[in-house]
Amino acid sequence: MEVVLRQHVDHLGRRGDVVKVADGYARNYLLPRKLALPATDGNRRHVERERRIMEAREAEERGRAEAIAAGLSTVEIQFARRVGDTEQLYGSVTAADIADFLHAKGFEIDRRRLLLPEPLKTLGEHPVTLKLHREVSTVLKVLVVKEEV
Repeated sequence: MEVVLRQHVDHLGRRGDVVKVADGYARNYLLPRKLALPATDGNRRHVERERRIMEAREAEERGRAEAIAAGLSTVEIQFARRVGDTEQLYGSVTAADIADFLHAKGFEIDRRRLLLPEPLKTLGEHPVTLKLHREVSTVLKVLVVKEEV
């Protein structure tokens, strides 16, 4: 059965693609979840119109993300934390700490967009990836220094 995809489906295709799939897959998965429509001329025109609107919106979002990434390249992120005798931090620097720091600098960044597998627990410079958009990401340099008492 041929269907026109309304959304991106992993390992199958992108929005607007006409793909041939098994009847059961289309009938039981794609069509009930409104991921695809049967491949008729009217549905192709409808999905094409939706795709053009989404591409314009996607380009606008990507442009905003690139502007934010350019603005973040000038920001110096530094945290002062208490350390023990062995230069081990008493606390840690988390994604929420970084997001709060950026919020104070005027950037609206969601902490879930920071790809930080675990909190920073050592002194020094740490690269932290910030995924602003599906195609736009930037690396922030987070500097953790010893707090002066």
